[in-house]
Amino acid sequence: MKEAKGKVIKYGDNVDTDVIIPARYLNTTDHAELASHCMEDIDPEFKNKVHTGDIMVANKNFGCGSSREHAPIAIKASGISCVIAETFARIFYRNSINIGLPIIECAEAAKEIRDGDEVEINFDTGLIKDVTTGKSYQGEAFPAFMQKIIDAEGLINYINQK
Repeated sequence: MKEAKGKVIKYGDNVDTDVIIPARYLNTTDHAELASHCMEDIDPEFKNKVHTGDIMVANKNFGCGSSREHAPIAIKASGISCVIAETFARIFYRNSINIGLPIIECAEAAKEIRDGDEVEINFDTGLIKDVTTGKSYQGEAFPAFMQKIIDAEGLINYINQK
């Protein structure tokens, strides 16, 4: 069983790729450098408060905007273990899977989970548990083929293993 457990860092609607990783940093592919600027335009303290394993929660249309792969790379490299949102922009959703960043859609969890809550996610079942409140939510579980890509840390690694 694959799972994540961490503290929540929460955002609202329409968090676009320009605030996830501002365009001025797109001249690098260094993951650590991207992580150091992740979310800085919407949350200047993000890099100081994020810890490995933390979980990002947002509302509707997370990852909208341009199709840059830099956005999910910056989130993953910052230490975020999973993103939960009410909905994701489709290209961000696929880019996340392609680079091995787990993301789960669950409207109820996205609305109710608060910043700072401790959350556990079971990727096999899609079950999200807010440990702080004791409430559970049923998110969309990953199809088996997507789980294999995520387990391999991304599509390229998955293909190379074949």
